[in-house]
Amino acid sequence: MNISILGAGNGGTAVAAELSLKGHEVTLIKTSNAMHDRNFNFLLEHGGVVNLIENGETKVARIKRVTRDISLISESNIVIVYIQTNYHEDLIKRIKPNLRDGQILLLNPGYLSTSYVLKHCSNIDLTIVEAQSSFLDCRISEPGTIRIGFRNVRNPLGIYPASRTKDAQEKLDKLGFPFVYLPSVIEAGLHNPNLIVHTVGAIMSIPRIEKTKGDYCMYHEVFTPSVWRILEALDSEKMDVMEKLGCERLSYVEACKYRNTLDDSRDAKEVFFWYAGMPTRAKGPVVVDSRYISEDVPQGLVLLETFGLKYNVKTPICTALINIASAALGRDLRLEGRTIERLGDDILEGILQDKKSARINQDKL
Repeated sequence: MNISILGAGNGGTAVAAELSLKGHEVTLIKTSNAMHDRNFNFLLEHGGVVNLIENGETKVARIKRVTRDISLISESNIVIVYIQTNYHEDLIKRIKPNLRDGQILLLNPGYLSTSYVLKHCSNIDLTIVEAQSSFLDCRISEPGTIRIGFRNVRNPLGIYPASRTKDAQEKLDKLGFPFVYLPSVIEAGLHNPNLIVHTVGAIMSIPRIEKTKGDYCMYHEVFTPSVWRILEALDSEKMDVMEKLGCERLSYVEACKYRNTLDDSRDAKEVFFWYAGMPTRAKGPVVVDSRYISEDVPQGLVLLETFGLKYNVKTPICTALINIASAALGRDLRLEGRTIERLGDDILEGILQDKKSARINQDKL
């Protein structure tokens, strides 16, 4: 298939290389000059060649096109957005003239950016897909080289409208990743693991990050028993909100277990600490003002808080974490965040109704 990937960072480059190895015609598009320019320039100069290193083995992929030309997405069956969620709305507005009816737009991850697509592209007949997290845990180790530390054994996806799940599944399964399909984009958006683990982990790591000047691995060091209780309290608030939205109460560790292992008999918390303790974990966050806070607090926690306010669900831990992060960074992260108002109250109601309708139809079957 013809696939475009918007975002030439760690995940975008790795997935572009993987899909190229699987025989797809891939266009990797750089959408900004903010990060990873050395890697992008290397790919331009070397014909799209990427070395993928995993478990001591190196595979060499060649991405067909590496470019900054966003207009090329018009040629693709599937367009994958692999940039930080802070910039989703601006990017969606930029790419709108080049989107066309019948395409699949996959947001990885989403944080309910489906709302932004519906807000700005209502006149285009798109199927919108949201992923919970990156399919590959990886890092650019040097220009043109990516080290893969872990692969999800399941990649949950939500599809809007839900009535197109079967048709979308037939196309998405051709990508060769182990996808599973959720009742709606709501489960995909709010089960982004970074909403829980990045925010609690990074905020509670602030002194350690600064003291070590970034010589630190959050996943290895921060989740002590006391911090774990904070994580569970935040997770409980998220489940309260999701229950109000008509979703199953699914804990962070159970969602993590589902993504990360096929052994359903294992204890979910044990799976998380196995996953967190892997020696392939990259250092980070290396600075306090990293995406662990500057993305996942405004895009994740602020979203959770605004749902709590709308549906009268108390979220004191969520609110406290937003306040602490804002104080630490010296700016109000709510002003940068996604709220029901910014996403569009009527649009979110439409997404919720789509979920309810899909559930009714499923019950009839």
